[in-house]
Amino acid sequence: MSNTHMLSIGFPAILASSVHDIKNSLTALRALVGQLENIYQDPKPTEFRQLEFETNRMNNSLMQLLTLYKIDLSQFSLSVDEHSAADILEDIVAQQSTLLSLGNVQLITECHGDLFCYCDSAMISNALCTLVNNAQRYCKSKVLISASEEDDYIVFCIEDDGKGYPENLMSPDYKQLHQVDLATGNTGLGLFFTETIAQLHVKDDKHGFIVTDNNSQFGGARFKLYLP
Repeated sequence: MSNTHMLSIGFPAILASSVHDIKNSLTALRALVGQLENIYQDPKPTEFRQLEFETNRMNNSLMQLLTLYKIDLSQFSLSVDEHSAADILEDIVAQQSTLLSLGNVQLITECHGDLFCYCDSAMISNALCTLVNNAQRYCKSKVLISASEEDDYIVFCIEDDGKGYPENLMSPDYKQLHQVDLATGNTGLGLFFTETIAQLHVKDDKHGFIVTDNNSQFGGARFKLYLP
């Protein structure tokens, strides 16, 4: 294959194809871990829960990359329907059960009222799960995820008792994905993905958006997702 032909394909397309291959390998790895886990009787080694968590986290990141690629090519559309905010919170808690069992982190949920929102629940749950994972990594002992109504928006909020966001994640700079913390591996991908998905949620003249600050009631980071 000539270099000219490779360039005509485009690096983003090559990257997307590679991500698909990695996802297939990861699916096979997750199945293998499940088979190995079944060999052991309860109580099973905690390493299996760690493997399950890490493979799920990698799968979510790959899914986000593929979704962003499709959005960039205008080949993605949301699957919007009416969903209970409480159900979305319950889904997130269920997905985080393995993570919580690995550490002494308390996950608190609060839903203020009988709230419903029109959204792509799969995309929203994936995005919020990634951010809950991040909060768990940097908190001291607790993470709160809540849903409330504010100025005709449904607001999903994640708060922790850690050290808070670094400056580059509380400014528009994280949207550029060019500031990578090599010590922690923090790329800002989770925030970028969530902001992108939020903006695709539109009602009348309102778009979804996110806010990051260090005004958590526990003294740490606070993330807010606004859906119209």
